[in-house]
Order: sequence, then C-alpha cells, then structure tokens
Amino acid sequence: MASGERGSRYMSALGTAEKYFPDQTALVQRLFHANEAFRSMCEDLKDAAQTLARIEHLPEAVREDRQQEYAGLVDALLTEIGEALAQSKIVRLRRSSGLTQKLP
Repeated sequence: MASGERGSRYMSALGTAEKYFPDQTALVQRLFHANEAFRSMCEDLKDAAQTLARIEHLPEAVREDRQQEYAGLVDALLTEIGEALAQSKIVRLRRSSGLTQKLP
C-alpha cells in the first residue's frame, strides 16, 4: 500500500472513531496516536462500518445474515473501544511504602 493510501486509511479510521464518540474526540485522538491496539480497533471499526453500509447491495439471500453479522461486529467494537476509553480515564494512585500513617 502506498504511503498516501495508508495515511488516508489512518485518518479515516480516526474519523470513524470520532464519529461514534463525539463527546470524547480529544481522548480518541490521544489514544489513537499513542496506542497501537486502540488504533487497530478503530481500523477494524471503520472496515466493519463500511461493510455494513454496503450490505444493502448484496443478494437478498445473504443480506440479512451479513447485516446481523456486521452489526454485531460493529456493536462489539464500539463496546471494546468504549471500555478502552473508560479505562484510560482511570487514575491509579500509588501508596508510598515509606510513608505510612496510623489512623487514630
């Protein structure tokens, strides 16, 4: 794949994730650029959403099964991405082992 094609695919995957999570675009962008697994989920989401949008052109005999399959895939990816976004908001506090306080 030419680098221009990769760049447009890359931005299309980011745009797809931003479309589904409009209230979290800054976080989506940060994770997309920093986390390969998150970026891969976004690329999979883009591919599944595009395929779902084109299913109406399939023969009627296979259309309904494929529509259910890809709608389920999109839903699963949205859940997984949503969980990754929520997980990235968690702040982990570490307790210093050298400083312990006794409570009265």
